[in-house]
Amino acid sequence: MNDVSLVEKSLFSYIPKNDEYIKKLFDSMRYSVEAGGKRIRPRLVLEFCRLCGGDIEKALPFACAVEYIHTYSLIHDDLPCMDDDDMRRGKPSNHKKFGEDIALLAGDALQSLAFEVMSLDSTVEKVGADRAVRCISKLADYCGAKGMVGGQVIDLENETKVATYAEVSACDNLKTAALIQAACAMGAICAGADNAKVKLCESYGKAIGIAFQIVDDILDITSTDEVLGKPVGSDEDNNKSTYVSLFGIEKCREMVDGLTDEALNTLDKLGGDTEALRELALNLAKRKN
Repeated sequence: MNDVSLVEKSLFSYIPKNDEYIKKLFDSMRYSVEAGGKRIRPRLVLEFCRLCGGDIEKALPFACAVEYIHTYSLIHDDLPCMDDDDMRRGKPSNHKKFGEDIALLAGDALQSLAFEVMSLDSTVEKVGADRAVRCISKLADYCGAKGMVGGQVIDLENETKVATYAEVSACDNLKTAALIQAACAMGAICAGADNAKVKLCESYGKAIGIAFQIVDDILDITSTDEVLGKPVGSDEDNNKSTYVSLFGIEKCREMVDGLTDEALNTLDKLGGDTEALRELALNLAKRKN
């Protein structure tokens, strides 16, 4: 069974299927988790665990946790009070399917589920209390006010003005790259890597995270709703400052290439079998959706 299949199986094992009174909530949570996507973050958890000599089976709960956080962020990101998007991955956004109230609560529940899964007795028994706590702390740090949530705040503030490069960069370092960094770090921690190696793994995550966001900005201009699975042109329609609006498409493509090279150079420093992580970085740089 490949890594994505392992993740898919585990993701749904933690979400109850039936409940007499709150079935709609679980259905809403499952709806967005089932929407799929590239599963980049859980794959990174498993790949860095493997690279650092760990057992990926033991890292699966943490791979699920980071994907729950990512999914909750997408549900909230689509809400009318945020980006107000009606489509996500080619399907109606959660709030269009279940209503804004249930969508909001489904996101909240997925966030809680992430930390529940990481702190289960069965999870702690697999990796040990010290590693489990380090992973929990790392994810909390990168997804909270000093990470993903803080980045969303900067994003909202940037919508009210012509943002500078420093402001756009600050937003994307937190909103997009932080959770990817967390995934890389958690995989390494599960394998027992020391702090120096964890920091290298995070450096790879930051480079591909920023590259990922710049590609997103490019695709918002060059792609179509059908290919992307969500409305394109929203950045321009909302006069949103992005890498593309600041530097143009060609310069942005050069930036993506530079960041990808940076990620590959970091893998050289880590050593070991990095082929899968190299392929991932290269594929993300040239993705079409």
